[in-house]
Amino acid sequence: MSENRTNGLRSGARFAGVGAAAAVAIGLFSTGAASADTFVPLPDGQKVAPSGTVTITRTGEHAIVSPSLAANGAGRTVWVSGNAVADVAETPEGEAGPWNGPTNNPGTNNSSTHGVSRLSTGYIVGCQVSIADDAIGAKVGASVNTEGFGLSGGLSLNLGPGDVKWVEVQGKDIPKAGVYSVEYMDAEMEIQGCAGYAQARSYTVVEIIGDNYSKTTLYGMPFSIG
Repeated sequence: MSENRTNGLRSGARFAGVGAAAAVAIGLFSTGAASADTFVPLPDGQKVAPSGTVTITRTGEHAIVSPSLAANGAGRTVWVSGNAVADVAETPEGEAGPWNGPTNNPGTNNSSTHGVSRLSTGYIVGCQVSIADDAIGAKVGASVNTEGFGLSGGLSLNLGPGDVKWVEVQGKDIPKAGVYSVEYMDAEMEIQGCAGYAQARSYTVVEIIGDNYSKTTLYGMPFSIG
């Protein structure tokens, strides 16, 4: 369904974390003059790690897609919202170095975190790339890189044909077992330089450090952003 918005101030990109009960304001976004926005509802999802010690649940996800204010035919803007929850039954408490095994060697002890288990959530955004399950398995091409939101506002992405970027919206450390949540609303991504179609899909990753290292990822449904 679509809705018309005539007033240009969008308050938003609120991130909240249950567990630390923290909220971070990401600023105010302006949508400018009247434009036709498209509301995209997205389904809930859940993934349980093979070990059964991690359950990821994603609810309330939706996107609002708008033409870019640049009006150059190669840009569009999307506001994304959702809630990601990690139920973690087991993890080493506290922080440690990225090598957490008794022998301090690579292998199952190798972690890409900064030394503590972590929940992170965001979006994979591509230009003229179908971000389907088979593409994810193939690492969605060789041009993948990661960008993140700053505290000053939204994020602007320059994407050429075939480009894919991983955009982290928010994350939370997991220093001990428990339930951790990240909620975000109207987080703004502006895509420029993509004259073809653009697509995105959410991801939520829980990485558990230690001897029983694991990395569990829940992907959302791909959706068009114009």
